Amino acid sequence: MTIPFLSLKATNQVYEEQIIKAITEVVASGWYILGNKLSQFEEEFAKYCGVKHCIGVANGLDALTILLKASEFPAGSEVIVPANSYIATMLAVSNANLTPIPVEPFLDTYLIDYQLIEKSITSKSKAILVTHLYGKCCEMDEINSIAKKYNLKVFEDAAQAHGATYKDKRAGNLSDGAGFSFYPSKNLGAMGDAGAITTNDDALAERMRALRNYGSSEKYVFDYQGYNSRLSEIQATILMVKLPYLDTENKIRQNIAQRYLVEIKNNKIILPAENTVYNDAWHLFVVRVEERDNFRKYLFDNGISTEVHYPIAPHKQLSYQNWRNLQLPITEQIHETVVSLPLNTTLTPEEISYIIQIVNKY
Repeated sequence: MTIPFLSLKATNQVYEEQIIKAITEVVASGWYILGNKLSQFEEEFAKYCGVKHCIGVANGLDALTILLKASEFPAGSEVIVPANSYIATMLAVSNANLTPIPVEPFLDTYLIDYQLIEKSITSKSKAILVTHLYGKCCEMDEINSIAKKYNLKVFEDAAQAHGATYKDKRAGNLSDGAGFSFYPSKNLGAMGDAGAITTNDDALAERMRALRNYGSSEKYVFDYQGYNSRLSEIQATILMVKLPYLDTENKIRQNIAQRYLVEIKNNKIILPAENTVYNDAWHLFVVRVEERDNFRKYLFDNGISTEVHYPIAPHKQLSYQNWRNLQLPITEQIHETVVSLPLNTTLTPEEISYIIQIVNKY
């Protein structure tokens, strides 16, 4: 049996007829940027997340960058970020001319350790940018409470958390604003780069709509030094085809995750935290294992492909070489041992059973 980590062709095949029809309508309309399809998707995704505003942009990095830029913090202000997030979280802060301050995560959930946040707050701190990593929401009550105490904004990197919930509220509606990526491999994936920002703040939303379009809210009138970052009509219409199925697909992911959590029994494998199985989006199912390369080779030799999210910690990257001397042992342990097992909506019960069987034999 051969099981790829993910086949985008397979995941999209079920929607192929609807997607082709939707794209054909856009092509025939003659309107490809900032049109009715984008407005409709923004309205539908805002409703889905339970927020007032959704602003479609070109990708997830731009979503976070524009969100931070629109917040109008003084240059050099500090934004607290999780030390083990994907590099885009840090890049967004840097691209907005702000300073990211990495904070260690909890080892069992991989989410920012809210108990350590206060130690990193300084007079320059303006915001906390959390990442709902792998599809699990952070402990937002505690984080929002800390932010309120110090008069900080809270933002969500929700790139991996489409449809995830925290106390009956969806990711994207747990803070002052959130950035989403619709990269093709996401739970709600476009067919190219795509992103969006959600917020309940009217003034912030108005600034972000201008910033995504060169800083203009009126043709040829530029109030800000903005960006060219607009979610295209074609990507918007593809996302509208798939959005009604997101909860159903997340349920499939949750059921697969539940099987893994219950049936994988191997003391060499450290499973992810299971306390919120049916609230998480399970974008990825990430385990930890020593001698990761040996484990991955063993699975590959048995026909199972895996990925590593992510092999090198941000503070070890050349792009943040000024962080090289930071002491972040939990982050380093995570990045050195994590392995992502296949988890997607195309897996059959037989394939899931086979993965469990092979992992248990390791």
